[in-house]
Amino acid sequence: MELTERIRNDLLKLPTGNIADNNNTVSNHGVMDTGIKPVSPKMKMIGRAYTAKCYPGDNLALHQAIYGAQPGDVLVLDLNGYSEAGHFGDIMATACKLRGLAGVVIDGSCRDSEDIRELGFPVFSRGFNPSGTVKESLAKLNIPVSCGGVQVNPGDIIFGDCDGVVVIPQNVEDEVFEKACKKYEHEKEIIRELESGKSTLEIYKFDELIKSKT
Repeated sequence: MELTERIRNDLLKLPTGNIADNNNTVSNHGVMDTGIKPVSPKMKMIGRAYTAKCYPGDNLALHQAIYGAQPGDVLVLDLNGYSEAGHFGDIMATACKLRGLAGVVIDGSCRDSEDIRELGFPVFSRGFNPSGTVKESLAKLNIPVSCGGVQVNPGDIIFGDCDGVVVIPQNVEDEVFEKACKKYEHEKEIIRELESGKSTLEIYKFDELIKSKT
């Protein structure tokens, strides 16, 4: 799938739940753990993963990754969940935005969260910490990493919104998004039925299920 601007905009209408429900070839449907959250609930992103294995407490590798990634990529930064330093801040977010990157996921912590919110660049992080970092260790770039408890391979599609982040493997991406789009349209029809006066019990036939259990 070529992630053109039109396709990105169309897919960003989907909620992560629709995608996760149909991403069933991987464990936990590719959903990162609940510790990975957007800096702002309004942030959404989609792009291909450019991965970096980084040393906790050191952000030199993150600077490497910013300039290794291509426009439209999402940086996926594996810091082993270390949250005792602010690895990523507003200067780096600005650099990412100017590079045309689609977002950042950090299994670690960032800082300057208010400035990042105002910038509007999508950053998903395990937490926040104002402490500084050293600049000593080089990154291992574009290799399989673990982020939020999910294996991420270079080129996987990363999709994030206020509910969290989903990793979609390249070999199933077309099927996953096709099914997710169908579910999205189906759920809009369900809402129309609710607005017309039907209940969820009727629509999903839960009334029959409840009756069978009593």
